[in-house]
Amino acid sequence: MSEMKKTLSLGQVVLFGLAYMTPIIVLGTFGVLAVITDGAVSGAYLAALIAMLFTAHSYGRMASAYPVAGSAYAYVRHAIDDRLGFIAGWAILLDYLFLPMVIWLIGAAYLNSAFPAIPQAVWLLAFIGVTTVINVLGLRLASLVNSVMMLVQVLVLVAFVGLAVHYVLGDASQPFWSLAPFLGAESSASLATLMAGAAVACYSFLGFDAVTTLTEETKDPQRNLPRAILLITLIGGLIFIVVSYFVQLAAPGTDFANPDAAAYDIARNIGGDIFVTVFLIGLIVGQFASGIAAQASGARLIYAMGRDDVLPKRWLGRLGRFGTPIGGLVLSGLVALLALTMDVLSAASFINFGAFLAFALVNAAVICHYYLKERRRGGLDTLWFLACPLIGLVAILWLMASLDPLAVTLGSIWLACGLAWLTWLTRGFSRPTPELHLDG
Repeated sequence: MSEMKKTLSLGQVVLFGLAYMTPIIVLGTFGVLAVITDGAVSGAYLAALIAMLFTAHSYGRMASAYPVAGSAYAYVRHAIDDRLGFIAGWAILLDYLFLPMVIWLIGAAYLNSAFPAIPQAVWLLAFIGVTTVINVLGLRLASLVNSVMMLVQVLVLVAFVGLAVHYVLGDASQPFWSLAPFLGAESSASLATLMAGAAVACYSFLGFDAVTTLTEETKDPQRNLPRAILLITLIGGLIFIVVSYFVQLAAPGTDFANPDAAAYDIARNIGGDIFVTVFLIGLIVGQFASGIAAQASGARLIYAMGRDDVLPKRWLGRLGRFGTPIGGLVLSGLVALLALTMDVLSAASFINFGAFLAFALVNAAVICHYYLKERRRGGLDTLWFLACPLIGLVAILWLMASLDPLAVTLGSIWLACGLAWLTWLTRGFSRPTPELHLDG
């Protein structure tokens, strides 16, 4: 079997990670965060960035120790325990399975704001149906198309910020520099409020670890991947903070007709009817492309797990006539129907529960691998392999506790189902824990 060529530089890996994160999502969730934080969206992103940097550091350390596919699952399995590794994989499955739902829900909310005569459920069903059909037929988006879609998003994002700055400069009553986007209206945001916002803001960071799948194609991966993961998190976080800062200045209130699609009204206010159309096109293009990729990736993971008999092989472990995992694609579409009864806040928070669980286990994996097993306990080693991951672990658990109560309930049910399924697969833990091949 031929090996993949190591052709990707550090810069190319960073660009891949930023594209995967879809930077325009900062506008997609702006209204929800503004309401939660009482106008301190930038503060929520700053808190999220600080917490995510510690976790990104842990991912980088584990990517260096175990340069293999599988990310959180592989790290926890190797560093701690097979069963906890399975739970990490189960948490990853939650993200893959439900992420398309959130993406389509955000897109549907914005289209509903633009065309209120058409119910949001119609747009949601259209997203699910069209994307599922495309993926079933096996359409592969070429890298050029993805690059064009990324370029559209970046241009719209830059234009949005530029118009927001122009709008603020044209309003003599509005200061250009202000702490309000960080502290809330009249400095009213409490630490608990900021953390609640940060728990949702972390949704924008999902995907920073996706570059671990490029291990075999990256030059000097043990050195470049840890650096790339930190750079992706830092650059992405700074983009989110800067964009939300100027948008918050242009729209300092929290009284939105529809918080799920607040950026649509803000775009109209700062740029008029023409720009709001451009903005809507850019956001929908981003959500559509992201939805195709998320559903395809999730279905691929489900197929891999079905093929390995971790999930029912008869329905999920076989390919269809077009060579695509139809079972996983259909399951993803059916799961997305839950969005008919959810809003963006609950849906995004639910996704974050799975991510936070995996992040917490990766932080723990660093301590187990380096500090306990390898006994690296010198001065700097204690900082890197005990203090930093411990801070990351505490921060992630704090964020998890700050999630929407419904999300915590649903996430706990998902975790309980995973434990029950693992118990059944191992016949009460009398058999070895099944190994997941998350590289598909």
